[in-house]
Amino acid sequence: MLEVEGLSKIYGGLRAVDRASLRVAEGAIAGLIGPNGAGKTTLFAAITGFALPDEGRVRFAGVDITGRAPHRICAQGMVRTFQITQPFAQLSVRENIMVGAYLHTPDRDEAAARAEAVARQVGMAALLDRTAAGLTVAGRKRLELARALATRPKLLLLDEVMAGLNPSEIDEIIPVIRGIRDAGVTVFLIEHVMRAVMSLAENVHVLSYGKIIAEGAPRVLAADPVVIEAYLGHGAAQRLAGAAHA
Repeated sequence: MLEVEGLSKIYGGLRAVDRASLRVAEGAIAGLIGPNGAGKTTLFAAITGFALPDEGRVRFAGVDITGRAPHRICAQGMVRTFQITQPFAQLSVRENIMVGAYLHTPDRDEAAARAEAVARQVGMAALLDRTAAGLTVAGRKRLELARALATRPKLLLLDEVMAGLNPSEIDEIIPVIRGIRDAGVTVFLIEHVMRAVMSLAENVHVLSYGKIIAEGAPRVLAADPVVIEAYLGHGAAQRLAGAAHA
């Protein structure tokens, strides 16, 4: 469904993304992991039109979308969430979700019905009349997810949707994400919560210093010395191996 080939994003002398290539299959939950500053969010921005790539191509559902505007990419069926949630604070949860629904309909009643259906899907049905300003961190994360879902995406890119959540909140949102995929939406997620990645993702790409350094099943990558080094620093793989033998 998503094909990224040799994608680069350069800021001055910094290659924030360096010739990254990856594929996400239709119907999958795929992951993108890596240390802080690896370029994960920049890669998402370049894929979804929020940053213009300096090199490479992006294809979505077989169509080259490289450099297209975000709203056009969204209308084609690919949408992303953001690490830092920015809801319309004085609007209700229902009205916030309706903003996404208006992408495909000008009718207020239809948009409201879509908002209510999405709210049920993400566990926010009881909060529809609450203002966004009164939501908890977990509530704002779910609202960000709901606004994206209201656009009726085929591919949903989630940028650390679990950041800032406590363990019980993480346990609650994992089945929500799995349910989104089961409802027919392909999911590509950036995540630092490794137990969530292990639970959700069938295939994971690892980014370090802007480069894709590994790809595969999460349990295989968790034992890969190259991946361990990228996350924990020089010599980490050897130290962990020594501790295991001890």
